[in-house]
Amino acid sequence: MTELERILIRRIAETGPISLADFMAECLLHPTAGYYTNARVFGAAGDFITAPEISQMFGELLGLALAGAWLEQGRPEGALLAEIGPGRGTLMADALRATRSVPGFAERTRVHLIEASPRLQREQRHALAEHQVRWHCDIDSLPKGPLLLIANEFLDALPIRQFQRSGHGWRERMLGLVDGALAFGLSDPLPGDALAHRLADTDEGDVVEICPALSGIVGAIAERIVAHGGAAIFIDYGDWRSRGDTFQALKDHRPVDPLEAPGTADLTAHVDFEAVARAATAAGAAVTPMVPQGVFLERLGITARAQALARHIGDPAQMASHVAAHRRLTHPQEMGSLFKTIAIHSPDTAPPPGFAP
Repeated sequence: MTELERILIRRIAETGPISLADFMAECLLHPTAGYYTNARVFGAAGDFITAPEISQMFGELLGLALAGAWLEQGRPEGALLAEIGPGRGTLMADALRATRSVPGFAERTRVHLIEASPRLQREQRHALAEHQVRWHCDIDSLPKGPLLLIANEFLDALPIRQFQRSGHGWRERMLGLVDGALAFGLSDPLPGDALAHRLADTDEGDVVEICPALSGIVGAIAERIVAHGGAAIFIDYGDWRSRGDTFQALKDHRPVDPLEAPGTADLTAHVDFEAVARAATAAGAAVTPMVPQGVFLERLGITARAQALARHIGDPAQMASHVAAHRRLTHPQEMGSLFKTIAIHSPDTAPPPGFAP
């Protein structure tokens, strides 16, 4: 039994069942026993590999897309090149290297990382040691200015609540105890108007997921972009509207039981991109159509970049790895269709490159 499992069992025994959102928050962010506090998360030695760890091309193209938006908006001074949930700093390092070729971009922008984990902050400092970087625990502490923001696989880690259709109403999926052990269960029926807008597109037993923190975070980003300019690009796995149980745990690159050894596995859920768009438009921002990651990267020129890099690769094994990385990022049967992208920008500016055919 892990330390966190003992903490959760004691809490539930004393105060009653907790929501899935509470469970996820404790598992990921508990100050002493949480996953991001203690685990080596990313890369081959971690529990999963994100797109920036697969190939430098991903971060390069994301950086150039935001630099393109900056150029389109008149090269404003004091722009913030920011990433929320920056992992080990790999994506930002690649973005900064690629954007050195954009005249004036490095001189007129400053790098800001939004990261709550002290452990990951240390890794980011190492990866970005050659650059001046400011760290923040949340969006609200960013200074004012045009915001050029990347959020890659950030929203999927935000805690969710799950609701199961029951007749003409809903019950919430909760974490309780059975014979002293953690177990899933359902709440009593919720008030009749809860999730009434989802009755038309669901059936008995269907699950709908809601991310309580999403609207606040996306809304805050959108408000800044409307007020000061810039653009934000979100990349994550998910779809336009939440339907079905997508909650999962990953450890050592494979799915595991989320109730087995809490605090030692990564917990995520698919992103509801409709909710992202709704939060951004409520703040007055413009939202691009949702685009599959593979299509987005091809529009940005990933194949041409892959070919340019290949000309400098002589080792057959390295070449095979390079080709496989391109396929993994773009092919519909791999990350190309599973991951989606969406951008928000001010209504009086053009969308970032990659979001128009």
